[in-house]
Amino acid sequence: MKVLLVAINAKYIHSNLAVFTLRDYVKAAGEEVEVAEYTINQLPFEILRDIYEKKPDVVAFSCYIWNISTVLWLTKHLKKVAKDITIWLGGPEASYDAKRLLMEHRELDLIMVGEGEQIFLELLQRKPLASIQSIAYREQEEIKVNPLRETMSLNEVPFVYEDLSPFENKIIYYETSRGCPFSCSYCLSSIDKKVRLRDFSLVEKELQFFLDHKVKQVKFVDRTFNCNRAHTMAILKYILEHDNGVTNFHFEVSADLLSEEELAVMSKMRPGLIQLEIGVQSTNSATIKEIDRTMNLDKLKQVVNQIHSMNNIHQHLDLIVGLPFEDYNTFIHSFNEVYAMRPNQLQMGFLKVLKGSKIYEKHKEYEIVYSDTAPYEVMATKWVTFEEVLTLKSVEEMLEVYYNSNQFTHTLPYLEPFFSSPFELFLQLYGYYKKKNLLGLKFTRVARYDILRDFAKENLDIALEYLEELLVFDLYLREKLKKPPVWKKDISLSKKELRALQDAYQFKESGKMTHIEVFSYDMRSIEQPKKSSQVIIFDYSKRNPLTNEASVVVVEDFDYE
Repeated sequence: MKVLLVAINAKYIHSNLAVFTLRDYVKAAGEEVEVAEYTINQLPFEILRDIYEKKPDVVAFSCYIWNISTVLWLTKHLKKVAKDITIWLGGPEASYDAKRLLMEHRELDLIMVGEGEQIFLELLQRKPLASIQSIAYREQEEIKVNPLRETMSLNEVPFVYEDLSPFENKIIYYETSRGCPFSCSYCLSSIDKKVRLRDFSLVEKELQFFLDHKVKQVKFVDRTFNCNRAHTMAILKYILEHDNGVTNFHFEVSADLLSEEELAVMSKMRPGLIQLEIGVQSTNSATIKEIDRTMNLDKLKQVVNQIHSMNNIHQHLDLIVGLPFEDYNTFIHSFNEVYAMRPNQLQMGFLKVLKGSKIYEKHKEYEIVYSDTAPYEVMATKWVTFEEVLTLKSVEEMLEVYYNSNQFTHTLPYLEPFFSSPFELFLQLYGYYKKKNLLGLKFTRVARYDILRDFAKENLDIALEYLEELLVFDLYLREKLKKPPVWKKDISLSKKELRALQDAYQFKESGKMTHIEVFSYDMRSIEQPKKSSQVIIFDYSKRNPLTNEASVVVVEDFDYE
């Protein structure tokens, strides 16, 4: 029996930890299966063709909100062209809707519910379906749903990265815990409250494997990495003490639970060794209470600011649009509060009404209108209209381009005081795009700078010459331009001055590694324009690991011709 495990990822750089875990778990018991990975950007017919040509007897799909539509198209058409094929589903998007999926999609034969390792092995061992816990299956015209099984020890889960070749140029996902101690009503992880940890004796060896192989980034999929202090401390201390200077570790944490001891270890880390994703979701107390979220906002702010002051850790903060008791104005307040924390990235997510979550159970009470198809994204609620959601979508678009890109780190702080709030800045910027018919168009990176300059020139009483120099400064912090903006002021050094500068600072203005730019304002004083003749040397061989900005040398009061 040839069994094919299929993963359809959101992007090529993603990998699917689940299918490789299933493959290696059954392999240890003597069962062989094949893995096939695709992306949702591929044509469904081409995926269908590839699966068909592999001639499997059984195809098992890993299902998530980003791929379920593609999966169901494939299963329907697979059964048309290969009537004898057996089709299984697993993963969160199938687990919590198993009976309905089997009733509505007759091409499906079986669905694995919850953790799949033991289920998958028992299926391959051809045990009677009635004896296998945590499955739903079709028996002639009847849908059978078996009792759920106990969760397994995480120490039994195989380490899938001994061979790194399938993961070349892809993100490495790693798991040291399952379950979550919290009960956030929008999240499926809250269903499994029994947190299980992988023994540190195993984790230690696996971390060292990543370090020895200089893996670029390891993303922990633990839902709340710091839910167990001893486990967290052991991992943080290990990666600090064994840092290879290359590998970055990504953790999802509850910031308000981070202890001074954990923060002290973090403060000693190389810039870029770790990065943190912190779910704020809302700063509205009524919303936080209604979604059963445990969060001390004051402590969260204090911790985020403390980490920010360390200047060695990338912080990614999240907000969710569409939560109960969050109206348009309270969301704007949440946005401005989180923006004031100055995260490296601020993500505006939009509520996904996931089957099995408490939000799903109460969506009628909350009058939530959401898309019928995956990803089941919010369109309106009792508190926010569809028009307001569209406005927030507009702000999100500008936020991604101008803030989360980290390309305007000096220009944006200068522009912010001209608006009533940061939110208003991005809202008016979107209005300018709409007015100028710029929406939906593709732009070069320099063109985004052009648009921001023109927006400020047209709408603000601003020192345009200074704004232009800030934009040039931000541009050259990221790369040596082949062609500068047309509005850039032409100030250059003579050959004699350039040679003197090279001799004094021991560098060569050649290739892509350095660039010299002359400024007539002080680039270290953003809030107020301050005249100061400066020559700035941009060194692209030494970049900030948090921002990717070039290092700079500022030469003050340099006389240029």
